[in-house]
Amino acid sequence: MSDSCPHILFSFGTLMDPKVQTALFGQVVPSRPASLAGYATRSLKITDPEVIAASGLDVHLILERRIGSIVEGVVLELTDEQLAAADDYEVDDYARRRVLLASGESAWAYLDAKPLQPAARIVIVGDSIAYGRCDPQGGWAARLAASHIAENEAAHRVFNLAIPGTTLAAVSEQTPPLLAPRLPDTILLAAGINDSAVPVAAPDSDELADIAHGLDALAATAHAHNARLVVLGPIWLDEERTGDYDGLCFTQARALTLRESLRAWCTANHIDFVDMWEPLRDRADLLVDGIHPTSEGHQALYEYLVG
Repeated sequence: MSDSCPHILFSFGTLMDPKVQTALFGQVVPSRPASLAGYATRSLKITDPEVIAASGLDVHLILERRIGSIVEGVVLELTDEQLAAADDYEVDDYARRRVLLASGESAWAYLDAKPLQPAARIVIVGDSIAYGRCDPQGGWAARLAASHIAENEAAHRVFNLAIPGTTLAAVSEQTPPLLAPRLPDTILLAAGINDSAVPVAAPDSDELADIAHGLDALAATAHAHNARLVVLGPIWLDEERTGDYDGLCFTQARALTLRESLRAWCTANHIDFVDMWEPLRDRADLLVDGIHPTSEGHQALYEYLVG
């Protein structure tokens, strides 16, 4: 990207300081006032000596979601090289993600690298695993809802909109009209195993080729609500029990292809990806039928997600 078409970065902390800009970019960069609605800030202890040296502070600010609040700051206009320098400056506690400013302008901002840490109102979309099938306690989603709401009963909400049997394409079509009344700030997309299934009668079909289309649509929907999209990868499956499941074929190879496709798309689009494969890897005892987790399996997924 050239100087004539800069990256727009919302800054609410030390990057507004001309001394920090000069240290990072070699100059003071163009900026203008801006505000970010639906957010507040909290303090973050910094331990990186280079960052402390550049800012002169060992406590920086980080964003968290809060309805009715607003953060005042500026937007910086940065070149490719300057944006890369800003990325290097921010410690691992931050992740660069897209936000909508109060003006309606899209901008980059550095958010908490742990996507659930700053969340208040969470919407879950996905399939039967996110729905909690085979677990009388409601699956990992119900556990997340209980702990999240208990943390702040007045402000925290979790809405589980998962539908058994659904696919990413269906989720991308069904989700948009459901979001407005729920005021989400975080959308958990459990892009589950159905996206990797193929009919037993047509094992060579390739539905994964169009996966980016559904992801692009959901990312645009989330951004329109100034919500953070978090993509959860597929869980490990026991292939010995899923060769023919209600006329569908589920294999580890297909699930792993889905996993890597999701990860690559998230990396390219600066979207959070949580790899849900590992918690149940090689734990066939934590699956009811080779696909759906037991109650203990859902507990393992929940602990991994919030850990």
